[in-house]
Amino acid sequence: MDRGDPGALAAAAKMLASRARRRVQGAEAPAGDRARQRLVVEAFLAASREGDFEALLSLLDPQVVARADAAVAAGAEAEVRGARAVAGVFVGRARFARPALIEGAVGAVWAAGGRPRVVFAFTVSDGRVAEIRLLADPERLAELDLAPLDD
Repeated sequence: MDRGDPGALAAAAKMLASRARRRVQGAEAPAGDRARQRLVVEAFLAASREGDFEALLSLLDPQVVARADAAVAAGAEAEVRGARAVAGVFVGRARFARPALIEGAVGAVWAAGGRPRVVFAFTVSDGRVAEIRLLADPERLAELDLAPLDD
């Protein structure tokens, strides 16, 4: 790395920050928590694929918030609040999303042509989805540590 190159320094800093986040998140998410998160995320994806509105409602915290970055939200709402509204957004929609680890946490990824296009980052609390962050900005996706989970 050329220490005089600001771009190289920024890339190195991003890499170090990503590694630190993974270590911290790994320390905060014991295997049992990750297994419970995976069950909730997989149930959410199944209910979404099947168009099961009531099942989605049962998996969502009443105060759930879904947020989308600008790349996802083009022409749509960037933030949706409440279980009924969020379930309405996702019912019948997550057909091609697959479970994945995102920065060490269970989430989902929709990929096309072998490249991640949209990441679904879930926050699970008390066995329910409390937040969903949808990310599609290519630069942001390139920075994420993503690993598919076997079905």
